[in-house]
Amino acid sequence: MKKHAALFVLLTIVMMMWCRQANADRENVSVKADSLLELYLLIGQSNMAGRGEITDEYKNAGSSDVLMLDKENHWVQARHPLHFDKPSAAGVGPGLSFGIEMAKKDHGHKIGLIPCAVGGTSINTWKPGGYDKATDTYPYDEAVKRLQVAMQSGITKGVIWLQGEADSDPEKAKDYLDKLAELISRIRTITNDPTLPFVAGELGRYKEQYQNINKELAKLPARVANTAVASSKGFTDKGDSVHFNSASAKKYGVRFAKKMKLLQKRMRK
Repeated sequence: MKKHAALFVLLTIVMMMWCRQANADRENVSVKADSLLELYLLIGQSNMAGRGEITDEYKNAGSSDVLMLDKENHWVQARHPLHFDKPSAAGVGPGLSFGIEMAKKDHGHKIGLIPCAVGGTSINTWKPGGYDKATDTYPYDEAVKRLQVAMQSGITKGVIWLQGEADSDPEKAKDYLDKLAELISRIRTITNDPTLPFVAGELGRYKEQYQNINKELAKLPARVANTAVASSKGFTDKGDSVHFNSASAKKYGVRFAKKMKLLQKRMRK
C-alpha cells in the first residue's frame, strides 16, 4: 500500500510539472504571436463600448486571429463584451466584428484590439486630464496608458472612434470638429505616426439631435488628412433611441473595417 501511495504521489508531481510546462509553452507561443500584432485603438462612448444584447448568437463570436487587451492589460482572445467601462451594461459593440474583418487581410499578422471607450463621456474628457465623474475615470489618460502598454506588443495601425451623443446639442456641436482634430493630432504624436489612419463613425440616424454631430463629422476628411467617416445609414437602435442593437453594431464594425482598409490602401500607393 505504501508503495502504491508513493507511486501515486510521484505521478501527481510529474503531472503537475508537465502541466506547468505546457502552460509555459502556451504563454511563450502567445508572446511570440503578440510581436506580430497590428494594433487598433477603440475609443468613444457607449456605442463604441457596445450596449447590444449578448445573445447566444454573439456569445461565442470571435477569431483566433483577433486578440484584445483586457482590463488587466493582458492579451486574450477577443470576445463580447470587449469593453469594461460599465460592466453591468457592456454588450455587443462594433469592435469585435471590426477586428474579425481586419484579420481577413492575408498578411499573417494577428489583430490586437485596445478597447478604451467609456459610456456617457463628452469629447471634453478625451484630452489630457479630462475627468468623467460618472465613472470616476480619466478616459483619455487611461487610454494613452493602455495604448503605450499595447505598443510593446506590436505596431499601431489605426483608430476607430464612435462618440458624440453627449455633445450633440447645437451649442456643444459647434466646436466639436476642432476638438476632434486635436484628439487625432495627440494620438498621432503618441504613436509617432503623423498619418495614422483614423475612422470616425456617424451617430444613429434615428435621433434628430444626433445629426448635429454627423454634419460636423462629414467635414472631417477635408479637415484632417488620412481620416474617414463610416456611415450609420440603415442601422437600428435597441429601443432606447440611443444605442445600436446587436445586429447593427456588428454591421457597423464591418463598415469601420472597410473604411480603415481604404485608408491603408491609399497610404500604400
